[in-house]
Amino acid sequence: MRPLRGIAMKIASVTLFMVMSTLIKMASERVPAGEAVFFRASCAMPVILVWLVAQGEFPAGLRVTSPFGHVLRGLLGTTAMGLGFAGLAFLPLSEVVAIGYAAPLLTVVFAALLLGEQVRLFRIATVGLGLVGVVIVAAPKLSGLFGHGDARSAIGATVVLVGAVFAALAQVWVRRLVQREKVSAIVFYFSLSATVLSFLTLPWGWVMPTPAEAAMLVTAGIFGGVGQILLTSSYREADASLIAPFEYSSMILALGLGYMVFAEIPDADTLTGAAIIVAAGLIIIWRERQLGLERTRQRRAMSPGGR
Repeated sequence: MRPLRGIAMKIASVTLFMVMSTLIKMASERVPAGEAVFFRASCAMPVILVWLVAQGEFPAGLRVTSPFGHVLRGLLGTTAMGLGFAGLAFLPLSEVVAIGYAAPLLTVVFAALLLGEQVRLFRIATVGLGLVGVVIVAAPKLSGLFGHGDARSAIGATVVLVGAVFAALAQVWVRRLVQREKVSAIVFYFSLSATVLSFLTLPWGWVMPTPAEAAMLVTAGIFGGVGQILLTSSYREADASLIAPFEYSSMILALGLGYMVFAEIPDADTLTGAAIIVAAGLIIIWRERQLGLERTRQRRAMSPGGR
């Protein structure tokens, strides 16, 4: 285990994902979300294949035992990605990130409902706190659905929230897949599925990107592929409980990139809600780490010689 290396990889992956989102937002004025999904997924595949070859996992790492499982993961993940990209066209970057934080909170709920995972009262209460933060961010935007605010913001908040639901469902399904499938196969076939599924959005009007837009979209795809590799690799270098909190560095990056690139200044609701969401997420991670340490102590106490 090399914790500092793992942390560096996690921060690098978050940075690349945020730059990717910034590039897609820059192109979103003309390029529809489905077309952005195509570039994100298709341009990531060569990067992933090179990584598999370098790891000595090609072609063995692409063998699967549950093709349907990968198809369903592709449907859920691609829907989540497309809705997230669509939201970038309607909302400031920081608001998309803040509302998107609902996904890991909802993952806890869906894991309990669909996988039968035990969820203690402490975690339920903390998830509830995090969802309050999501409501604080999203509610002022959603008021536009009832004629009391900006309609574009309402559309953006709605699609990002629905995208977070699909992202949580995708994460729950990945938890099942990793029990019988290799991570390399899950990563590659998701990109393949997203590439194919993106063509279903052709009737909604793809456009011929300008050279500048094409460069942004291709770069976004490459950054997304490299970011995925770094994310996967980071969890090989350090415990998940140590790595996970650095996911919230994305809010700092979103605020900085939003201000520098789009001149976006977050409102008080966004800052307050994001702070509550991040606090809830960190509390959950801290609590799970404490429980993990306690289980480790119990196992050691029960082993011969207490070791």
